[in-house]
Amino acid sequence: MKEIPFAEVQDRIGYQFKDITLLETALTHASLSDHRSKSNERQEFLGDAVLGLVVCEHLFRSLAESLEGDLTKVKSHAVSRQVCAEIAVELKLNEALRLGKGMGPAATLPGSVSAAVLESIIGAIYLDGGLAPAQAFILTHLGPRINESLHGGHQHNFKSVLQQTLVSLRMSPPIYMILDEKGPDHAKCFEIAVLSGDRKFISCWGASKKAGEQAAAQSALRELGVIALDERGIEIARPIASRIRPDSSAGK
Repeated sequence: MKEIPFAEVQDRIGYQFKDITLLETALTHASLSDHRSKSNERQEFLGDAVLGLVVCEHLFRSLAESLEGDLTKVKSHAVSRQVCAEIAVELKLNEALRLGKGMGPAATLPGSVSAAVLESIIGAIYLDGGLAPAQAFILTHLGPRINESLHGGHQHNFKSVLQQTLVSLRMSPPIYMILDEKGPDHAKCFEIAVLSGDRKFISCWGASKKAGEQAAAQSALRELGVIALDERGIEIARPIASRIRPDSSAGK
């Protein structure tokens, strides 16, 4: 297999190494190295820790109302081995990995090998430039996955966050009202709105009652100023001190 130049790899990851040997080590599989300590395994170990730190801090600051269990669910989905492997393939890091005989072509590599390359690259960036560039690399490439985790099937519970938020704002507990439903019995969609006392929030549609309630809760959190877009376009939960106090006359 033709080796990909280090310059091309650096262009793909968006980072230029001061010490190119760190990148070389990150791209050296144990099957090629004469000693495993000279392969990418040690940098993979470090990169895994840096990845966990960066994502945990990001979630901790972004999801101010979420408890440890919710944060853990999002993290486990956003930084799974499968996700790391997918990013490695997208960046073609698996194609740049230097392998020993018998490992086969890049396209047939196990996902665990591809995931390890990404983590070893993170470790290399951290060793070469410190936490800031490693953090930038991680959030650039995992930010969309984190966003998907927040708003997909593995997201934290918007209904739970809304419940906590309304209590903190001294508003009435949420009531979920079905406004409309469409479609055949086996594929109904539901329009649901959240009520809190006299205030009615913007309604949302969902492919099930549960999905509609989650979407309605998320919409209410946006109206309350709890959820906002950061500079990367990712929705985050804002600290309670910066939240907009509810206008009891709005949204009725």
